[in-house]
Amino acid sequence: MDIISSYGLILIVMAGVFGFFMAWGVGANDVANAMGTSVGSKALTIKQAILIAMVFEFAGAYLAGGEVTSTIRKGIIDSAYFVDQPELLVFGMISALLAAGVWLLIASFLGWPVSTTHSIVGAIVGFAAVGVSVDAVSWGKVGGIVGSWVITPAISGFIAYLIFMSAQKLIFDQENPLKRAKQYVPFYMGLAGFVLSLVTIKKGLKHVGLGMGTLEGFLWAFGIAVVVFLIGKVAIGRLQFSESDDKDMHYTNVEKVFAVLMVVTACAMAFAHGSNDVANAIGPLAAVVSVVTSGGEIASQAQLAWWILPLGAFGIVAGLAMLGKRVIATIGQGITHLTPSRGFAAELAAASTVVLASGTGLPISTTQTLVGAVLGVGMARGIAALNLGVVRNIVVSWVVTLPAGAIMSIMFFYMLKGMFAA
Repeated sequence: MDIISSYGLILIVMAGVFGFFMAWGVGANDVANAMGTSVGSKALTIKQAILIAMVFEFAGAYLAGGEVTSTIRKGIIDSAYFVDQPELLVFGMISALLAAGVWLLIASFLGWPVSTTHSIVGAIVGFAAVGVSVDAVSWGKVGGIVGSWVITPAISGFIAYLIFMSAQKLIFDQENPLKRAKQYVPFYMGLAGFVLSLVTIKKGLKHVGLGMGTLEGFLWAFGIAVVVFLIGKVAIGRLQFSESDDKDMHYTNVEKVFAVLMVVTACAMAFAHGSNDVANAIGPLAAVVSVVTSGGEIASQAQLAWWILPLGAFGIVAGLAMLGKRVIATIGQGITHLTPSRGFAAELAAASTVVLASGTGLPISTTQTLVGAVLGVGMARGIAALNLGVVRNIVVSWVVTLPAGAIMSIMFFYMLKGMFAA
């Protein structure tokens, strides 16, 4: 307890700085999940994508980032092991934030889309298992995360494949693709409205105190889907394109319709991502602030101090603006060639997988979800459409993320213990 009472302010300042650094890494790496496909398909320029993402990520993180956050992220470690030595939990969470931030900086610089959730989980597991006790870690939950490396991309890839192939069969392979687009695109718009409103309800609104029951959430989402369908029907019906244009021109016009859809899906995904993943940075920070301000008491829930959410929100925006374009380029252009219709299929599949996972409790990474969806779209055109070298690098970076976070976290943990002579 002496360490916490003697160095409390220093520990909070360190946690705040490293929490901002971790949020910076989330922005630099993870925001490509919402914007990568839009940029790759030329629906948005990189500058437009960054500006839009800055607005919606900040809004999601600040407005819906959570009034109360669990002290220990995802229930990965057992707080009972820290009751007698709460300073170890403080050192560990600070180490985890720094380790995850460093790994995200390295990955973002190299253009690797890694999971920010897995980065912080790996870091927390590292210091807890080696610095405290192997039994302090809930290994079953860690196993679930490792399993999600395969399951998540497979589910989103399959859904993306189905969406893309349906658009191909119903619209692009037909004699008059533009006429077919006017007929079927409103249904895709309705489906997107349904899935994206469910993502927002599940991942965003519950943090603002507007949590809904499952049935109520589905009814609201269905209502929004119907409205979006009707708006889409009217808007696309008004589009005037010359029937005498050749087929290539028809394809171009159909892609323009999907490009508008891409922008809408990207905004909704950015809001949902900001509301959900800001917790990777502010969860450990809130734990440190809670333990220090309570004089060493470890609560199961930590009330957020007023300054924590804006710090996380600004961190995400800063990381995105400074280094976000590298990972956006990998997802948007490196894996396979994207058009607006392909990008839309990938984005909608990723959103659908997030809804499925939050409904079933499957631990997922939004990054792996989207990469799987982009792979699914590429596979629909054959294995030759994929850049296998880039895919290999991405898979290797996923496997390295947990141990990289863990090793750095252990090093920083012992450094902090030495500094404060714990």
